[in-house]
Amino acid sequence: MGVTYIEGTVTGPTGKSVTTRFLVDSGATYALLPKPDWEQIGLKPKRTVAFVLADGTTIERQVSEGHIALPQGEAHTPVILGETGDEPLLGVVTLEILGLVLNPFDRTLQPMRSLLV
Repeated sequence: MGVTYIEGTVTGPTGKSVTTRFLVDSGATYALLPKPDWEQIGLKPKRTVAFVLADGTTIERQVSEGHIALPQGEAHTPVILGETGDEPLLGVVTLEILGLVLNPFDRTLQPMRSLLV
């Protein structure tokens, strides 16, 4: 199994932004920024969400919203307010908002097939 990283920029409500290298994690739900990054751009908690980790442990984290820009497009997305030392993640909800999917064979981001049904 390989890993995929992509550089992206997240902008907060103050107009400040941070550019970081995200791990594309098809098992994660939302994007995640470490504490120094989300504090720098002025994100504030909007709600608390329980998340289950790969080992089955449940943790609670605050969630906010930011504007993310990737080479493939940009959009507003939920952002998990991570702790210091957490790795920046790009989860499936954020990918779907951007109309992207992770190709598991070559580990690239590709446009998703959108249905209007």
